[in-house]
Amino acid sequence: MNRPDGTPAEATSARRVRRRDASDVDACVEVLAEVHAADGYPAYWPDRPGEWLTQPSPYAAWVAELNGPVVGHIALCRGGAGDAAPAVWSRHRGVSIADTAVISRLFVSPSARGHGIGALLMARAVREARRRALHPVLDVLASDTSATALYERLGWSLLATLDQQWGPDRTVTVHCYAAPV
Repeated sequence: MNRPDGTPAEATSARRVRRRDASDVDACVEVLAEVHAADGYPAYWPDRPGEWLTQPSPYAAWVAELNGPVVGHIALCRGGAGDAAPAVWSRHRGVSIADTAVISRLFVSPSARGHGIGALLMARAVREARRRALHPVLDVLASDTSATALYERLGWSLLATLDQQWGPDRTVTVHCYAAPV
């Protein structure tokens, strides 16, 4: 029997999402290194990955555990200069950019995939955004087909596809998504 997020019922007893605290950052960096090696996320490995995880200052951040260890991470933040989705949502809905919250720093260990961890993390961040009366949005590299498949499976809407300048020599294509209304 499967849960609403598609995971087997027996897999849920070992899954847990909780607030990230300072003691989780090293474990998160280890998982992030696994994700970077497997998937190339983040596209540029940060000089200080622990600082990258905690910036920009999030409204909140969570970790996911599977059978004990940390296997995933997500943050909910104010939109920053590099975030396209808040502006696209703002224009699309005729609301202030300040009415959005950005889903950020989402990753799940390759060894923990298939257990609904990404969906659990997304649900937790969306609940927090809604509690704050903010609409969740996000940007994702167009080449990250696994992430876009997750967002679309969860009912998120593709708002736009844009090119962004990521440094003097690199232009990337990003998809801007918004959570269901």
